[in-house]
Amino acid sequence: MNKERNPTLYYLGRIGFWALIVLILFYTLFPFYWALNSSLKTENEIIAPASWIPNNPTLINYQSAFSNDQFIRGLANSAIVSGISVLLALVVGSFAAYALGRLQFKGRTVVMYSVLAMTIFPQISILSGLFKIVSDLGFYGSPAALVATYPLLTLPFTVWTLNSFFKGLPAELEQAAYVDGATPFQTFYMVLLPLTAPAMVTTGLLAFISAWNEYLFALTFTAVNPEARTVTVAIAQFSGQVSRQEPIAEIMAASIVVTVPLIVLVLIFQRRIVEGLTAGAVKG
Repeated sequence: MNKERNPTLYYLGRIGFWALIVLILFYTLFPFYWALNSSLKTENEIIAPASWIPNNPTLINYQSAFSNDQFIRGLANSAIVSGISVLLALVVGSFAAYALGRLQFKGRTVVMYSVLAMTIFPQISILSGLFKIVSDLGFYGSPAALVATYPLLTLPFTVWTLNSFFKGLPAELEQAAYVDGATPFQTFYMVLLPLTAPAMVTTGLLAFISAWNEYLFALTFTAVNPEARTVTVAIAQFSGQVSRQEPIAEIMAASIVVTVPLIVLVLIFQRRIVEGLTAGAVKG
């Protein structure tokens, strides 16, 4: 919009734009703020009328969370399971994406849309079948059950996202590598794969967040073994010090602690994430 031709409409447009930005920020950040606000309140203040700022801020809820062995064990389990899930998603997903994006074979389109179709089914619809498989493999009640089932959540979008990046790489790179005597695996590993680093970071982070926040599979497959529970299930199992007490403040404190690693990862890899999200948007 031209400022000189119609300054009134220009300024109204700018005001509307920034009002929309503020509304979006409020909508997305307010839940996190309220969780932080609640985590700094005492139990009596939590059940009192809501206040925007704690009257007597305290860290006792964080101390209670970190003194909970179940919560600490859940953090470790979540880190291990999520890390292995990301590794599997990137290794298997990169091979599959390379094959689907660079190799020509019959049924490639069918395979691609079959991978995409895996994301259509809700978790609850495949839970009974997965439970049978996990039980037959002897993984039920162990973190191995989550490592075996989380690829169903992380692999489809990993393959689909990486496939578009491999497709967008110039064919001349492969041809030059073959002329120099490289094998197909060397071409994939030494030439093409490093160029997809932004996409690998982006999809890896999304896979980590998906595995870190997952609750249904973790609750179902570790129900008989508290030692194998992830942090999401551990938080849901928090109990009060007295009968029928709901430890809301402790739950909020634990939720903040669980969210912090994700924020740190995004801040560390934010440049790679932006590159991964915008790569391929402009050609030429």
